Amino acid sequence: MLDDFVLQTITPVTHDLGGFKVHRTLPSKARTMVGPFLFFDQMGPAHLPQGGGIDVRPHPHINLATVTYLFDGAIDHRDSLGTRQRIEPGAVNLMTAGHGIVHSERSPGDERAAGPDLSGIQTWLALPEAKEEIDPAFEHVAKADLPMLEAEGVTARIIMGSLWGRTAPTTTYAGTIYADIVLEPGASMPIDAAADERAVYLAMGEATLEGVPLEPMVLYVLRPGIAATLRSATGGRAMLCGGDAFATPRHVWWNFVSSSRDRINEAKRAWMAGNFPRVPGDEQEWIPIPEVPNTVSYP
Repeated sequence: MLDDFVLQTITPVTHDLGGFKVHRTLPSKARTMVGPFLFFDQMGPAHLPQGGGIDVRPHPHINLATVTYLFDGAIDHRDSLGTRQRIEPGAVNLMTAGHGIVHSERSPGDERAAGPDLSGIQTWLALPEAKEEIDPAFEHVAKADLPMLEAEGVTARIIMGSLWGRTAPTTTYAGTIYADIVLEPGASMPIDAAADERAVYLAMGEATLEGVPLEPMVLYVLRPGIAATLRSATGGRAMLCGGDAFATPRHVWWNFVSSSRDRINEAKRAWMAGNFPRVPGDEQEWIPIPEVPNTVSYP
């Protein structure tokens, strides 16, 4: 029975962004967070038109960290710290907003002529209250620097935290686990049971958890302390995420996250007044405050 080891299932809300789709499971009415994870988007997979690409104009964040991880394609990141960094499959971009940062994400110019591919996961992590207003920071961890477990048809890359006896070098601000698990046909992988809160997400292909089929693009929140085994008969790719449970809720409105609604309202006013820093080399465009944002917390 699925209920024996799954506490909750969260189905995605899908947004068509023109040329590619984004499937969002967090935040949802059913649940806002799994460990520090409070936003979970799957981008694509998509092949964008020749000459096209993604152009996410400069926009602000506060009191969170964003994690970008790609399966296919590339994205050029720029931010108000002056960072310019291309991310490609298997690497990690970790951007810590702290008291405020602005960034843009665009398809690289050298990939647009043929039509860029895009496939990956973008997540947001809540910062502990004592660290919400730290200085902004950016960190890129190369694919070669992330621990990889390989055995009997399984490759598991540890993106953040400690899993299966290995630890990723990626900075964490609270207890965090995050891994990319690729199963060849007939392979299986035990799911580490140590974290307070855990979820499994089938990004593509086919897999079962304790013999129960998983639906693609659904977030399965596991019961605490329950061991489980992920298997695939025909091949699949799944993400494992979670970490320490947060004692206090986080409010989400558009790109702003905080333990304080007043802080979010302050950030809204600051963005509308032009008081956030600019992104060097990408100063001409920006995303205005929406009347009705796609990303909100739920009471």
